[in-house]
Amino acid sequence: MSSTQSLNYLLAGLSPGDFEILRPNLRPVDLPLRRVLETPSRPVQHVFFLETGIASVVAVQSRETRVEVGLIGREGMTGLSVVLGDDQTPNQTYMQVAGAGLQITADLLREGVARSAGIQKVALKFVHSFVVQASQTAITNAHGRIEERLSRWILMAHDRGTGSTIHLTHEFLSLMLGVRRAGVTEALHVLVKRGLVSSARGAITVMNRGELESSAGDSYGVPEAEYRRLFGNWYGNVQNK
Repeated sequence: MSSTQSLNYLLAGLSPGDFEILRPNLRPVDLPLRRVLETPSRPVQHVFFLETGIASVVAVQSRETRVEVGLIGREGMTGLSVVLGDDQTPNQTYMQVAGAGLQITADLLREGVARSAGIQKVALKFVHSFVVQASQTAITNAHGRIEERLSRWILMAHDRGTGSTIHLTHEFLSLMLGVRRAGVTEALHVLVKRGLVSSARGAITVMNRGELESSAGDSYGVPEAEYRRLFGNWYGNVQNK
């Protein structure tokens, strides 16, 4: 496999020489729904470069209060604490949309980062873009109306998908938005009534992306623009819209 054959944007963007450092240690892996990729306050054993599917990074408090702080898809990687020189995080990361990707041990990724300034630069750029995403999530959760927050989340999931339909449940949406399921159901009904999405059991289909972006308002766009600034591209699903 060459870097250009990978569906993961970070791997595809590496130079051939940098990718060759990682390639022998990358292992294809299925990533089923709810698979835990990182456990709070435990050493990170593996780092995942997603090619399909979506992972959710969830902040966890001592009383098991959980709210999502970010999404990772084919544009990125897990193991941000490893990139920053640590081996664990208080957050949990797990698959909320099933997919597949490439797995490497944390130790071998550390070796690759130490050997190549190019690999380190790409990894740190993604860490920065994820921090921007998490900060925008905090602003949106603090000040955005629930319809705006839901629109933003659907757009972010759509960016990382391969089609117009996103397979998820109201339970997941409730966690993502930090609200009760009844609030999710009501907000989703508003978007359906406006013709922005359609909803079936366990799935949401984007019907009018342009109007969905208008619904999200300022809550959507800053992390996406920062990713474009850093990497010069964005997710293929958007480019086809």
